[in-house]
Amino acid sequence: MKMKMKMKMKKNDQNGGNTILSVSPLKAITLHLICLLGLALAFWIPSHIYSLDLITHPSQTLRMISVFLAPVLILLYSHLRHDRTQCSYVKAVGRGLLALPAGAVVNALGATILGAPVGFEYFSKTFNWSLLMSLLTFVPAACVFGSSWTDWHRIFARTKASESTDYMISLPAHGAVIGAWFGAWPMPLDWESPWQEWPICVTYGAIAGYLVGLVTSLGCIIFCNRQQHLKEE
Repeated sequence: MKMKMKMKMKKNDQNGGNTILSVSPLKAITLHLICLLGLALAFWIPSHIYSLDLITHPSQTLRMISVFLAPVLILLYSHLRHDRTQCSYVKAVGRGLLALPAGAVVNALGATILGAPVGFEYFSKTFNWSLLMSLLTFVPAACVFGSSWTDWHRIFARTKASESTDYMISLPAHGAVIGAWFGAWPMPLDWESPWQEWPICVTYGAIAGYLVGLVTSLGCIIFCNRQQHLKEE
């Protein structure tokens, strides 16, 4: 009953009995629009106010994008935390802040293993790129799931989503990683274009993949919501 409510509060998770927040399609659209707006502003402000862009000043631009995007994503996804009876909003924000450098280390190591250039001249670029990737991948999951290994393994290793928030986290994160991987393809080509430098093309690919993931997750949420309505009817 009352299936037209915008938000379903205090629903028990089958895995652990935690109080979670189930997001309706309308709410998901609103949250995605806020993410898109935050991402657009994070790119617009360095370009139009500080005259910075990824091609001419990649390190500074990436750092400013992360600075402006981090509060948006952390504050937004902390509102969707699953263990609401045990985790306050402030604690969820803290989890997101802690996950930012931790996720950056993981992304930096992964990029280095996969062939990212190594050297003192690349350290700043790799570090700031890793912070952005951490925001797109690790931070939302940390805000929502905390240290729940079961949830992390379920949506990232098994890619088995069971809630609308799972789609909102897993698909954009996977999209960012896959997009970054495809974005690295032009780097070794001898086109001698400035956008082929590390990590410019990889960043563009990650952002494109993240956007595709956002749209795909929204489609999955709408589809699953309709399927649920049909089953209950």
